[in-house]
Amino acid sequence: MLCSRSTLKKGVPRISDDDYAEGAPELIIEVAASSASIDLHDKQHAYRRNGIREYIVWQIYSGRVNWWALHDDEYRPLAPDAAGVLKSEVFPGLWLHVPALLADDLAKVLMTLQQGIASDGHAAFVAKLAAHPQ
Repeated sequence: MLCSRSTLKKGVPRISDDDYAEGAPELIIEVAASSASIDLHDKQHAYRRNGIREYIVWQIYSGRVNWWALHDDEYRPLAPDAAGVLKSEVFPGLWLHVPALLADDLAKVLMTLQQGIASDGHAAFVAKLAAHPQ
C-alpha cells in the first residue's frame, strides 16, 4: 500500500498513485569544489530535517570523501575499513574504495563495487526488497 503525501514519513520515499516519486531520497551524493563549506554544513542541516539517511560529499580540491549516516537525528561519519573502503548502511553492497577513487583508479573502484554487490549482505537486501515490493 502506498502512502499519501499527508502520511509520508521523512526519509521514506514512495511512489504515488500516479507514479511519481514522493518524499526524500535515502542517499544524496555530491561532488563539491568551491561549495564544500556549504555542502558540509548548511545542506547537511537541511538533509537532516528531511530525513536523508546517508549523505556523501566528494571534495575535489581537498581530495577527501566524507560519508555520513543519520543516527538519532544526527549525522555520524562512516569509518572506512582497513583498505579504505566505505560501506553504506542503508544500501548493503554499496561499497566505495576511497583511495582508488582519489587516485583515479576507476577499475579498482568498480571491482570494489562488484565485490559489494556479490556480498551476502547485498543478497539479503535484494531478497528483502523482493519480498516487500512497493
